[in-house]
Amino acid sequence: MADVREMTIGVLGGTGAQGRGLAIRWAQAGLQVVIGSRSAERAQQAAKEIVEVAGGDVTGQDNAGCAAAADIVIAALPWEGHAETLQALAPQLAGKIVVDCVNPLGFDKKGPFALPVPEGSAAQQAEQLLPDSRVTAAFHHVSAVTLADLSVSHVDLDVLVLGDDREATDVVRALADTIPGVRGVYGGRLRNAHQVEAFTANLIAINRRYKAHAGLRITDV
Repeated sequence: MADVREMTIGVLGGTGAQGRGLAIRWAQAGLQVVIGSRSAERAQQAAKEIVEVAGGDVTGQDNAGCAAAADIVIAALPWEGHAETLQALAPQLAGKIVVDCVNPLGFDKKGPFALPVPEGSAAQQAEQLLPDSRVTAAFHHVSAVTLADLSVSHVDLDVLVLGDDREATDVVRALADTIPGVRGVYGGRLRNAHQVEAFTANLIAINRRYKAHAGLRITDV
């Protein structure tokens, strides 16, 4: 298995809070990161800001350029643009590990709730749209606020990694492990991604109630 530290990590949606937070931590860890956005200019500006905060090797390109340049691609996209964006990038993502961390959620006066997805989950939708990619699911429950705050030197969190390609899930677990305090834990097949995505609604409710940035820890592993 290739060393994740020798790979280029692409972050689609890297100008958003979650993508930016992950990019900050990977840049700080010394990984080569490419930010992707619909606008190359916005991606380049975000990359510049991340370098100012975390140092490292971070560049910005439009989404197609990001997908083409990276070995591992994180889909940190808004749910509303998930299908359209990934479908358009299928040629650039062929043969690559794609890590879907999208949470299809709705919000109303009662708070957050999981949205129904015809394919079963965002990750399964990605799998159908990207038949030539190695689709995994991970990084659903990571607080963007905590990631972006480098005064938090130890991120107290387990990241559940799901997928049907064992080697790909091992690579993504290793990617999670590069963030100090974070541990990548295999969480099952991709068909089990729905409840992992949906659980984010529970975490948001916890965080609102307790004014926290709660995450998950898996015991006895």
